[in-house]
Amino acid sequence: MSSEINIIGESGLQFFGKISASISHEINNVLAIINENAGLLDDFTIMADKGMPLDPNRLKNVASKILVQIRRADEIVRNMNTFSHTIDQIKADLDLRETVEFVVTLAHRFASMRGITIKIKPPENIVTISTAAFFLENLIWLCLDFAMNVTGSAKTLSLIIGKTESGGRICFAGLEGLTSELADTFPSDRETALLGMLKAELTVSAEQKELILYLQAS
Repeated sequence: MSSEINIIGESGLQFFGKISASISHEINNVLAIINENAGLLDDFTIMADKGMPLDPNRLKNVASKILVQIRRADEIVRNMNTFSHTIDQIKADLDLRETVEFVVTLAHRFASMRGITIKIKPPENIVTISTAAFFLENLIWLCLDFAMNVTGSAKTLSLIIGKTESGGRICFAGLEGLTSELADTFPSDRETALLGMLKAELTVSAEQKELILYLQAS
């Protein structure tokens, strides 16, 4: 038990660090774009001081770009705040669709770097899972990270959310690069420890090219 707790703690720290680093990178990108456009405004000011006429449309265009980045930064910070506070929730009633969408949002940069498109198919009805939000997000991320590595040349991953008699399930489909050898490596100790903690189950099928995460309602 102590070993599993250590693995879960280590996995959680790695997850939090990885996502936090990605968020800070996105914020830096936003700041770089704002700084670039602020430099253009400064250039316009110098031109005006020299008596050169200013084009209102160019000013409007720069201002518009800055506002877009401010809205983008606001969304990133709100996601960061939401993510940080999931650690506070020892147990909460979670909408499985919203949780999956949130993890995919957090993973957007990683998917983009790999050139992968993620498609989410929502359930027909709301699926509620009562569990620890942070650890569920960690487990979904680990499954997503593995799945993104085995999408094959299609570079497309489908996440199909459904309801089961005991809770819900997430099917990671389209894993064209999943072989029986790779299937044998997943889940690792990290995923196994989280599965045990969350009373969840995972099936990995090289034949069906998918992995399915089964979650208990409570």
